[in-house]
This record gives sequence, structure tokens and C-alpha cells, in this order.
Amino acid sequence: MKKITIIDYGSGNVLSAQKSFVKIANENNITSKVIISNNVNEIKDSTHIVLPGQGAFSTCMNGLKNIKGLIDELYNHAINKKKPFLGICVGMQMLANKSEEKGLHQGLGWIEGKIKKLPDTNLKMPHMGWNIVKPITNNNNLIKKPEDYYFVHSYYFECAKGENILAETQYGINFSSIVAKENIYGVQFHPEKSSSQGLSLIKKFMSK
Repeated sequence: MKKITIIDYGSGNVLSAQKSFVKIANENNITSKVIISNNVNEIKDSTHIVLPGQGAFSTCMNGLKNIKGLIDELYNHAINKKKPFLGICVGMQMLANKSEEKGLHQGLGWIEGKIKKLPDTNLKMPHMGWNIVKPITNNNNLIKKPEDYYFVHSYYFECAKGENILAETQYGINFSSIVAKENIYGVQFHPEKSSSQGLSLIKKFMSK
């Protein structure tokens, strides 16, 4: 049985994410348990972990750090055991080495790169609403064709290595909207708010 744990550290729409994962499990007869937790003992036997996030990068990182043993257990799951891990929005950004949002802040450093502010253009900030996510590699096993997904952000993930970029989106610049390294995935958009295509991405992640 799959056990999907959505990490609750005080940031991110955990209930919406849980609802989407449960919906996919029920519709596809996937035997699974989808929980919301920050309890290290509950997280240990997870087959999949989802790290949501919204708000400021530093606030999210501090939320993780303030729960004793949480970052160590996330590391054990994703890096040591190499089990599927998905970061959503700021949850994706925290996979980077550092962020330039309101100062310089250290991230988890699991995917090389840094978080930078979207450049000032005539476009509205934050980047909010539907936009096209375009796969840029044949190795992208989360999405296969360009489709619209729902975004809310002002900062983006600048990958140090092109091999970690699975898809891009255009908003003033082309930025990484899906990043990955082995079993670790990050999406800048919100799949739980992205209609049927978002649910399809969740299904593909659950199947890993």
C-alpha cells in the first residue's frame, strides 16, 4: 500500500493537496493512505512525500527547521532511501541551494540552483493565474505536452544544471516550472488547483 504524507509545517494548502491525492487514489483504485503530518515517526514509513509551500522562502524554511528532526527525516526519505518526493510552489523552491528573496537564505540544496526574483517588466506581479508549462526534454515523465497550470509566485528556480529542468514557462523570461533530480521533483505551479491536467500529474507522481 502506498502511504503519501503531505508535510504540515504551517505553510501551504495541505487540505487541498490531500483532497486531490485522495481523489486520484479513489478514481484509479490505488490502494493508499494519504495523511497530513509533521510527526517524524509517522513520516518514516511513507512511500511518497509532498512538500507544499506558500509565502516567503525564509518563513517556510524556518517552519521546517522549527520541527525537531523533520529536515533530517525528509533527507532520509529523499536522499538516502531515494523515495519519491514532490515540492510544490515554495516547496519546490526550497529544494534549491539558496534564495535571494528578502536577503540571502539557505535552502535544502537537493537540486543545484538558486531562487531569483522574476525580472521587472510590464507584466503584473506576482505571476498569478493560468500559464503554459512546456516540456523541454523527452525524459519528462510528469507531463508529455504543453498544458496550462495555475501559478502564484514572484520568484523562480534558476537551475545550475540544464539536466535538472524538465519544463519551462514564459512570463517575461523563460523560467523552470518543473525541476527534477532522480526521485526528487519540484513544480512551481499548483497541480492541486490545475484542473484535470493537475490531477494527471499527481497520478503520475503517485505511480512512482
